Amino acid sequence: MTVRELRLVVTADDYEEALRFYRDVLGLPEREAYNSEDGRVTILEAGRATLEIADRNQAEFIDRVEVGRRVAGHIRVAFEVADSAATTATLAEAGAKVIAEPTRTPWNSLNARLEGPAGLQLTLFEELG
Repeated sequence: MTVRELRLVVTADDYEEALRFYRDVLGLPEREAYNSEDGRVTILEAGRATLEIADRNQAEFIDRVEVGRRVAGHIRVAFEVADSAATTATLAEAGAKVIAEPTRTPWNSLNARLEGPAGLQLTLFEELG
């Protein structure tokens, strides 16, 4: 058995706002969209997907490094971007709440924390090499 794709499914109370933010502002390309009398769904490409599983201690450590305190729930979405500072500013202008500005981490990346539409807590990370 082989998994071919990881798909994170988010239920958004404000579908249009979430779609605008993640597709139009963050720039996730639209792969497919479906509309019916039962509702709407849009599938956005997010590059390569991984499933990161952390124990509670590591999750608390990551929050301390990125934010200074424990703030995330049990799910947080991380996006690798080319410029975390510029992307943070762009997403903030589009309505995201900045929880923590970009911070250099012990693992040599520049990470910012935001809350986006549909209640998703986001990490934007830029690998510094």
